[in-house]
Amino acid sequence: MLGFFVFMLNACYVYIIESIITMSNIDLIIEERAADIGKFLVGRLLPFRQKRMVGPFIYIDHMGPVKLSERDNFDILPHPHIGLSTLTFLFDGSIMHRDTLGNEVEIKPGAVNWMTAGKGIVHSERTPEYLRHSDKFMHGLQIWVALPKHLEQMQPEFFHITENEIPAWEEGGIQYKLVAGEAFGRKSAVPVYSKLYMLEIKSKTKQKVAIGEHLYGESGLYILEGCIESDENVYGPKQMLVTKDSHLCEFTILENSTIYIFGGEPFAEERFIDWNFVASNKELIEEAKLKWQQQNFDKIPGDDTEFVPYPERKK
Repeated sequence: MLGFFVFMLNACYVYIIESIITMSNIDLIIEERAADIGKFLVGRLLPFRQKRMVGPFIYIDHMGPVKLSERDNFDILPHPHIGLSTLTFLFDGSIMHRDTLGNEVEIKPGAVNWMTAGKGIVHSERTPEYLRHSDKFMHGLQIWVALPKHLEQMQPEFFHITENEIPAWEEGGIQYKLVAGEAFGRKSAVPVYSKLYMLEIKSKTKQKVAIGEHLYGESGLYILEGCIESDENVYGPKQMLVTKDSHLCEFTILENSTIYIFGGEPFAEERFIDWNFVASNKELIEEAKLKWQQQNFDKIPGDDTEFVPYPERKK
C-alpha cells in the first residue's frame, strides 16, 4: 500500500452539540473524511452531503502529512477534467505536474499550481524522478474551483505562481497570505475567474481575529493545526467551520495555529460532479465521460502510456 494517512490527535475539546451550534455564527461543521485517490488516502472536506460547495469551491482534499519510503511514490496517473480550475498548494514535499498543454512543472511548498480545465484537459501528478528512490514527505491541499457557466467550455490554461508572487503581510502579530482571489484590498497573482478568496492565517500567540469586513459571500474556515475559539466553543484540527455570514467572521486564534479560509460568491446555477468532471449541464459530463472512455482526449507528452480508467459504478 502506497503511504498512509496520518490523523493528528485533536488536542482541543470540540463541542458538537446542536443547541450550541445553532446559537453561533457557525452553520455547519465538516469533519475530514478518509478518501482513496488511488493508493493514497486523503482527508476530504468538500463535497459534503449537506454542503456541496462553499462559494465556487467544490472540492477540497487535505493530503497527508504522510511519509513515503524509498519504495513508495506519489503517482496520480493521467486523468481528465472539465468545467473547473485545480489549485495545488503544498506544505511539504514535491510533485511533478504534466499536462496535455505540454507543461512540466515541479510544485514545491508555498507555490501555487493553477490549472483551468475548461472544455477539457488531462494531467498527471507524480513524485519527481530525483526523489523516487529516497524517503520523502507529502503534505498539502488539492482544491477544485468550479468555473462560471459562461466559461465552462473555455480553452484550457495553466499557470504556476511562485511563493514570492503571493501577497503576504503581518498585522498585530498575525501573519496573512492571500493564496488566491481578492480580499483585504489585495489581489493574488493566481488568475481566478470568479469572486473568491483563499486565505492563510498564522499566529504564534493567542489573538482576536475580526476580518468580516474584508470578506464576502460564503466562508469556510479550515483548521490545519492548533485551535480557534468562537462563541465560547473551542474547535481543533481537521475541521472546516462554515459560516452563515462571512461579514460576521470573528474568532480567537490560539497559539501556534494555522487556518485557511475558503470563500466567495456562490453561483446561481447548480453544479453537477461526476468523478473528475464538473458542469452546470449533465450532458457536458456525459460527453466528457464517453470521450475519456474512448480515449479521445489529448495525450500528455512524455506520460502517455498509463491512465486512470473511468470508475464504473456498481449497479
